[in-house]
Amino acid sequence: MTNETWGQVREELIKRVGKNNYVTWIEPLKLSVLKNGVARFEVPTIFFGDWVQRNYADHIRTQLASAGTPVDRVEFAVCAPTAAPAPVAARPVVKPARARATADDELPGAPLDARFTFDSFVVGKPNELAHAAARRVAEGGPTTFNPLFLYGGVGLGKTHLMHAIAHELQLRRPDLRVLYLSAEQFMYRFVQALRERQVMDFKELFRSVDVLMVDDVQFIAGKDSTQEEFFHTFNALVDQNKQIVISADRAPGEIKDLEERIKSRLQCGLVVDLHPTDYELRLGILQQKVDHYRSQYRGLVIADGVLEFLAHRITTNVRVLEGALTRLFAFASLVGREITLDLAQDCLADILRSSDRKLSIEEIQRKVAEHYNIRLSDMIGPKRLRTIARPRQVAMYLAKQLTPRSLPEIGRRFGGRDHTTIMHGVRKIEELMTTDSQLADDLQLLRRLLQG
Repeated sequence: MTNETWGQVREELIKRVGKNNYVTWIEPLKLSVLKNGVARFEVPTIFFGDWVQRNYADHIRTQLASAGTPVDRVEFAVCAPTAAPAPVAARPVVKPARARATADDELPGAPLDARFTFDSFVVGKPNELAHAAARRVAEGGPTTFNPLFLYGGVGLGKTHLMHAIAHELQLRRPDLRVLYLSAEQFMYRFVQALRERQVMDFKELFRSVDVLMVDDVQFIAGKDSTQEEFFHTFNALVDQNKQIVISADRAPGEIKDLEERIKSRLQCGLVVDLHPTDYELRLGILQQKVDHYRSQYRGLVIADGVLEFLAHRITTNVRVLEGALTRLFAFASLVGREITLDLAQDCLADILRSSDRKLSIEEIQRKVAEHYNIRLSDMIGPKRLRTIARPRQVAMYLAKQLTPRSLPEIGRRFGGRDHTTIMHGVRKIEELMTTDSQLADDLQLLRRLLQG
């Protein structure tokens, strides 16, 4: 069979097994032998060969036959340059107990993005603690906090830091078995193991790692069996002093339908919030991207003030910001024009419009009232009890920060209060947030809820 035919078979397998499964299990296969009705593939590890044999050998055999190359048997052999490889038989065999993986073994986790390294991560005040904690874990030394739990909204850098940790560990500690995957992949593999009656293989894989990294853990909430297995896996690794790194879109206590015992476990390590980006961080990210693009778009000129304009206007998340700059550079290159403010406004009109979604003061008042469990009518009304006055000032502060409304306009929405009352409330919150950590946390949460 030619490489071209194998390429056709691989394309068909993507449709049959799905892109994620294809990238993880089929793409690494290397066809080494095809004769006498046997197709033999090279695989990175024994476990890898066993898994593909059980789950995908029939798919491969079927697609080979469809391509005009029928085979009776599919075998998988571990690459061994100094010795003849021992094939993994296509028919059921009794497997010997597997020794602990060597440093050369590769775990079948999700692929890492080569762009997501510590060098490419722009550090600013909103993410400096998360970056420092991730760096500490990436050193591969003794476990100091377990788990490291990173959380924040979309596009704030959680996945970037997860990949950066994995990349750094591969460089610093190649002897460690590092497994990175999403919570959805964890769930899918567990369900598949249940279906195929291979739960012990699943347990062996996930409990033999040195570092387990699970992205977007909120996706297992409400999935009872998966939560049960995750809890036991978590405990087994912690008991062995193995490092666990978890990410989610919110703090453990805020994940609805997540079991209380799991919430408690996740909170026993270091929980770090990646705060929404500020202007300085967004500008730094844009400047780094421009430096990267200069080699790709040689001779392209970007006028003064364009990056500052984008950093001010696009505040939703980093992905949207980077996507806007990518589009801008590509467009300017195609039309052969300098990147000016006018060009940016024309080229990015749709992104700028969507980023301009204005929060209403009423929306802010409603969300703050819900958070502090007070009536909306009390927030707007005359009551001056501390339990009502403080949330009212929080809503005033957020209205000033998150809307373009003037102080008199805000005052009118707060029961016709004078603009000096609003100014006093805003200043009071600004003073308190530097000393009251609970208030600072409340403000970060409310910002995320309102801007998400």
